Amino acid sequence: MSLRHTSVVEHPIDEVFAWHGRKDAIKRLTPPWQPVRVRAGATSLRDGRAVLGLPGGLRWVAAHQPDGYSPPHRFVDQLTSLPLSAILSWRHTHEFEATDSTTTRVTDTVDTDLPGAVLRAMFTYRHAQLADDLASHARALAWRSSPVTVAVTGSSGLVGNALTALLSTGGHRVVRLVRRPARAPDEREWDPQDPAPDLLAGVDAVVHLAGDSVPGRSVNAQEASVLDVRTCPTRLLAQRAANTAKGPSAFVSASAVGYYGAGNGDEILTEASPRGGGILAETVAARETATTPAAEAGLRTVNVRSGIVQSPRGGTLRPLFPLFYAGLGASVGEGDRWLPWIGLDDLTDVYLRAILDADLSGPINATAPHPVRNGEYTRALARALDRPAPIPVPALGPRLLFGKRGSRELARTDQRVRPDRLQRSDHRFRHPDLEAALRHVLGKPLRGEGGA
Repeated sequence: MSLRHTSVVEHPIDEVFAWHGRKDAIKRLTPPWQPVRVRAGATSLRDGRAVLGLPGGLRWVAAHQPDGYSPPHRFVDQLTSLPLSAILSWRHTHEFEATDSTTTRVTDTVDTDLPGAVLRAMFTYRHAQLADDLASHARALAWRSSPVTVAVTGSSGLVGNALTALLSTGGHRVVRLVRRPARAPDEREWDPQDPAPDLLAGVDAVVHLAGDSVPGRSVNAQEASVLDVRTCPTRLLAQRAANTAKGPSAFVSASAVGYYGAGNGDEILTEASPRGGGILAETVAARETATTPAAEAGLRTVNVRSGIVQSPRGGTLRPLFPLFYAGLGASVGEGDRWLPWIGLDDLTDVYLRAILDADLSGPINATAPHPVRNGEYTRALARALDRPAPIPVPALGPRLLFGKRGSRELARTDQRVRPDRLQRSDHRFRHPDLEAALRHVLGKPLRGEGGA
């Protein structure tokens, strides 16, 4: 059978085609609900190969076909890896047509044995991601018009993987700081306890994602050494950034809304709100304080206080998704508690702005503009998946399902956080509405969404 999906994006054809030619584009286009991991992006749309990892150790190799390459109008990839190619046909034609000087019609045509119902949600997601990513990069030009070099710790994590792909598809250079010997040109070995003097040479900005920004199972509130161990790498990295000649001018560090404490009721929490009490707030505050050497040296320093990230690849949604999908979902925790959430793509957009926007510094609340109560969250998730309304479960349930950290974040969290500084800067969120955000990352678009 053949599946065809088309949409129009408000960007010139050369720009749209060039975006697809960047090797991390496939990471941005791979739906998060699918059990697929990108092993390698294609280095050429003419004759490169993209490699995807599937369950059971299988590989999906999409080989680009020279006879289908006609820039900026078309490229073609075809499944070539055994044993899949022996039992399944797949030829994917990507076509681009300039409708005028500023807009492009994008058409995906797939000739395959797979049923169209399996593919429609995937292509709806892909086209939405393309349009949103191009719009994000267009907005970023107002903050900085030239590409930058960004060093990133924690690049293999949920946020790091998404952010590095967003950066590279925007034309920026990513340097991955890894805790093992470097194996690729875009890697540098980073010793968290003793960063090399030249670690950040030639880097414009640092994004520090590695390490827990809130306590996990191992935290012991009676041991002060725990905080020192957690914050020492941040402090040393900030010092290295401060002392590197021709080094970074911006230092962006992951933080969390845990800064405000676990329970605040209906109080609206902004960046001006005081620190909360307890080990949760203490740990987050200690990590933020550890970035002080960078700020004192004159580097623009940003602490991104993220909410609960929504993605089936990680966070609290990862265990909830299969349970709700199977009709076994349940409301976790008290329904009237506030839940400060944010979509993964919106979080990466905040990091992109923190890297590029010279007017942004200090703490930034990275949460959706409309926090919801716990009960509303579970009902929205049930609606997105078209499953029965959830029922409450005892407090022990979230602890078993999510562990101590997840229980604290989801079941016991009561934080009505508002992204005040972003809103005052007219920041644009891709998914300000919870149910729409969940439908996007779970492949459950409303009827009528997407292209033809």
